[in-house]
Amino acid sequence: MSQVQDLLTPIPSAYRTDERDAIQAMARQFAMERVLPVANELDPVQGEIPDDIRKEMGELGFFGILAPEEIGGLGLGVFEYCLVTEELARAWMSTASIIARASMVSRADFPLPDADEKMRQVVRGEYLGCFAMSEPGAGSDIASVRCKAELEGDEWVINGQKMWVTFADGANYIVLVARTEPYDPQRRHAGIRQFFVPKEPGSFPPGISGTPMRKIGYHGWKTWELSFENVRIPQDYVLGGRRGAKPNADPSEGFKRAARHMAVPRVHTAARAIGLARGALEDALQYSQERVQFDQRISDFQNTRFKIAEMATKVEAARALMYSVANDADSGVMRQREAAMCKLFASDMAEEVTSQALQIYGGSGYTSEYAVERYWRDARLTRIFEGTSEIQMKIISDSLLPKPGRS
Repeated sequence: MSQVQDLLTPIPSAYRTDERDAIQAMARQFAMERVLPVANELDPVQGEIPDDIRKEMGELGFFGILAPEEIGGLGLGVFEYCLVTEELARAWMSTASIIARASMVSRADFPLPDADEKMRQVVRGEYLGCFAMSEPGAGSDIASVRCKAELEGDEWVINGQKMWVTFADGANYIVLVARTEPYDPQRRHAGIRQFFVPKEPGSFPPGISGTPMRKIGYHGWKTWELSFENVRIPQDYVLGGRRGAKPNADPSEGFKRAARHMAVPRVHTAARAIGLARGALEDALQYSQERVQFDQRISDFQNTRFKIAEMATKVEAARALMYSVANDADSGVMRQREAAMCKLFASDMAEEVTSQALQIYGGSGYTSEYAVERYWRDARLTRIFEGTSEIQMKIISDSLLPKPGRS
């Protein structure tokens, strides 16, 4: 196992600190010793992340990486967030994803009177959210959402459907994207807001019903289709803007908020993709030295050796881009275009590398006896969620060229 453990290249000297080395080593040890065995046991049967794993993640501070120290967080940056994410994804992508459920709502946005205490629970992994944006007819096109929120007296009344709401059952609240004005093709973004919908873990409140979606991967937790029927929440449970501001002060705030807050999730997704690719690569590297055909290890064949060399190079290239974007974010410059490039390159790379790793396994890779098929299935998802690869290409090209039809 030593060869596998040593495959990860050290953090480049330009970004390296003793603290980052320690965080990375701690996350790697936890992922390999605690998460990986659980993932290998539960993912093939679509089991869910055990409570004890989530509790340990809270104790290690993984839910509070970006949270300030005064509320129990680690007070670190996007760089450290990505370091931990890559290690967790190398074991089980779902554990790398659940830590993002601690950043659904900021400390300033919490519309509850005990916001500080709630944030302390968040950083312990005890109070987490889920995000309900997509609908049967609205995916990457946020402006086409039809779920309605109508103000009646001092309450919002919500009606509509949502899809792809991962962790909806286990969450303590839902961040809901809904429309407060009728859809207008000339003002597509107008009236889109984000709402805080509280709930109890393990159930849905009156008016909300859900059906788990049948997925080919991303096991460890459920993803839901939700229906909202006359769900009522207080008027001030609108997210964004200053406390006490009129709910409709900026009718496009929900759209702007969703778009503005996508950069860090995209870098986080790049880290997940890199972790998946590295897991597949490390496993394939070891398997190639164990598998014998034609009286020699398959790692002795030039085709296998060159394949592994190319895979490793692409993983390193994606990681270098991720480090650069994360470092800039921590320096106060979140580059939206480069965040999109990072997500695009890393997710496309992960699908290719995990597929090549599965090919090295041959027929054995197409079984659930080895983790490589899990990395392959989950890598495919990274090209879809947090904005598809096509959306990333649109963001990148729109930043480089005039919009179509304009000279």
